[in-house]
Amino acid sequence: MTATHPLKIAKLDDASRVEFGPLAYYHPLVADGDTPVRTGIQTSAPGYVAPMHWHPYTELLFIIEGEADVWLQGEEDAPRRLKAGDCVALPPDIPHSFRTAGDKTMRLLGIHANPTRVSTYFDRKTDANGYPIVEAAPPAAD
Repeated sequence: MTATHPLKIAKLDDASRVEFGPLAYYHPLVADGDTPVRTGIQTSAPGYVAPMHWHPYTELLFIIEGEADVWLQGEEDAPRRLKAGDCVALPPDIPHSFRTAGDKTMRLLGIHANPTRVSTYFDRKTDANGYPIVEAAPPAAD
């Protein structure tokens, strides 16, 4: 048997941190573009809502801790609740969103069925790595 890519170990302690706004951040793990999937850990505080977006491939969200509500476009009034240990497979090309549920921090493992992250958002642009561009807060008034 021939390996299609070398053994790769990704450590959360060594991962860079990508800010997703004031309530969430992301640590890319297997994210070098050389493997058939891309993974990362997102940490979201209470009150976080992911902007509506989609990917041209299946995305899996595995809840590590806390709880999340997830929905597809058009189903905003009927979100599905996920708890630690639950996983959802989001279909390709269908806009979706999720939010931290309750008053505890939520952590999830995101698995993109693609070597690179490709995201399209309704309300913002993405950078070259597929991450949402977060506008800086305006300076405080004197």
